[in-house]
Amino acid sequence: MGESFELPETRPLDEQQGQSYPRLVAIMQRLLAPDGCPWDREQSYASLRKYVLEEACEVIDAIDSGEPAALQDELGDLLLQVVFLGELARRDGKFGPDDVVRNIVAKLVRRHPHVFGEIEVSGSEEVLTNWDAIKRQEYGDRGVLAGLPRSFPALARAERMSEKVSRVGFDWPDARGSRDKVSEELDELDEAVAGGDKERIESELGDVLFALVNFARHQGLNAEVALRKTADRFSGRFAHVEGRVKQQHGGFPLDDKGKPTRGLPLETLDAYWNEAKERGL
Repeated sequence: MGESFELPETRPLDEQQGQSYPRLVAIMQRLLAPDGCPWDREQSYASLRKYVLEEACEVIDAIDSGEPAALQDELGDLLLQVVFLGELARRDGKFGPDDVVRNIVAKLVRRHPHVFGEIEVSGSEEVLTNWDAIKRQEYGDRGVLAGLPRSFPALARAERMSEKVSRVGFDWPDARGSRDKVSEELDELDEAVAGGDKERIESELGDVLFALVNFARHQGLNAEVALRKTADRFSGRFAHVEGRVKQQHGGFPLDDKGKPTRGLPLETLDAYWNEAKERGL
């Protein structure tokens, strides 16, 4: 029979000071104990990597949904990954949960001298200027693009790169230059496709995508958001296509493994797609 574990007490919002955080640390320690959960005990930093990304993305989805309950739930899932990784580090003798909290608290105090020190600021722009100056003092001059995670979604990483280099003048003077660059890169992609070299095609395709990200920035748009919205529209329209296929044809043909496969004419599918567009999907 499993052991009981007392849940943290519910407190009014104005009384919540993070008192329940140690309870999460305690339960993670219990799960990683020699007689704890076999699955949890098998995990490593590398195996948890995908969950950190997944949970962070689900937090973003919850923010976009505007649902506080969803955000509360997803923040808990993300916090679990923080505590899980911290406890693995404790197990390895590297650091512990209090070290993690102490480090971020010290960083916040250090980078807010206008709140915790004698510095005065005129507004948020000066706050950001001071923040960047303090980071340079902490890390030295690491280069304009230092600090951008390689594991960022590719479009988001490209956009941040584009923003950062533009601050030092490495940028087109206006949107026309960035639009011409898109055409230039498309021509080079066509040449690569004609040559049939997969590696060069991949390289030129990447250049096209990067140029489009830069063009989006010049238009005051976020390429990641634009593509996400297009993907959402595609999902909605294809759901209509699937519904019409099921209604008119009993569903897509199935292969020998029972998975949907080809069989219906593209013209038929296109007609259903156009129906979806006409309905504003």
